[in-house]
Amino acid sequence: MFDRFIIFLKKLAIISSHPIQYNAPLFALLAKEPIIELMVFYTWGEAALGPKYDPDFGKEIEWDIPLLAGYKYTFLKNTSNEPGSHHFKGIINPSLNQEIEAWGPDIVWVWGWAFNSHLKAMRYFKGKVPVWFRGDSTLLDEPKGFSLKKSLRRIFLKWVYKHIDKAFYVGTHNKNYYLVHGLRSNQLVEAPHAIDNDRFAIDNELLQQERNQFKAKIGINESDMVLLYAGKLEPRKNPLFLEDLTKNLKSAHIKLLVAGNGPLKADMVSKLKNDNRVLFSDFINQKWMPNLYKIADFLILPSKSETWGLALNEALASGTPIIVSNKCGGAIDIINSSNGFLLNIDNPDFKALESWIERFDKEEFKKKIDYFFEKFCYDNIVQQVICNI
Repeated sequence: MFDRFIIFLKKLAIISSHPIQYNAPLFALLAKEPIIELMVFYTWGEAALGPKYDPDFGKEIEWDIPLLAGYKYTFLKNTSNEPGSHHFKGIINPSLNQEIEAWGPDIVWVWGWAFNSHLKAMRYFKGKVPVWFRGDSTLLDEPKGFSLKKSLRRIFLKWVYKHIDKAFYVGTHNKNYYLVHGLRSNQLVEAPHAIDNDRFAIDNELLQQERNQFKAKIGINESDMVLLYAGKLEPRKNPLFLEDLTKNLKSAHIKLLVAGNGPLKADMVSKLKNDNRVLFSDFINQKWMPNLYKIADFLILPSKSETWGLALNEALASGTPIIVSNKCGGAIDIINSSNGFLLNIDNPDFKALESWIERFDKEEFKKKIDYFFEKFCYDNIVQQVICNI
């Protein structure tokens, strides 16, 4: 029996830039599978660990949840003159392909191609072992009509994706992106974006006490209906939309809680300081985020551009319905009549939104939330991996 087990054991090498709070729990689950031997190759290098200055938040950020527990990993030496995941030449690992080959993978799974080493690995291993890919790009930001730049980019991306055998797509817009760039339907595997649902769903008396203390400190009353914006205050996230929102939502019982930092914060505080319905909070780290979502009656995500919007997953897992821009890639897959409101961010219908808020059925929301937990979960991704190895 042991010999038969060895035959079916698959060595899965994952290439990822750096530890991410959304990926670590999935890697740990994959490592538990008896037919998978997992090794994660982190290409940014050990410099990716510890606190890092985030220019959008305007401060040093260090996530307060474990990112390296439960799976095997190694950090590659990054020789880039400007290390980071914000540009193509920010990740250069001369030894990456050799170290992976020495480990002897049956499958190489690349997470994101837009780094020097990642693209080289895709080209190197194509035809030697199956090359899988994970990314969440969409066509939502692509300009309409013909342009030479768009045509050249299309040609280039078709060449990039010729170097993969399968792509694990996160949702409808991501799937369409792959099809446009030359992948066939039989190369695409549905594996919807997910988070650690259990961590966000958990609740107890202590957490409730912490929420009550936070609400009392910041000025939220029991009778208030709380709309939450949580994230970076930067142009792509479109937080200045909240000024129009407050002007058009007349109810005195609505409180808008803005949690986060960024380059637009001073401007927002200046514009909204005279509206006592608007409350500001500093950056909230990961460990307390589930409690923040539970304070809110609704999460609002008004982004102008968002490949997915994992805050949607976090809010729903916390039991909080969502108001989301049509420019968020995940909206088309997550939003339904019982859990959220789809906002045309270029031409918002504030009357329709206010009416929806007033008649929102919380009991119906609770009854139908199981669909979200069944589809948008790590277990679903793990099962898709097992079915394809």
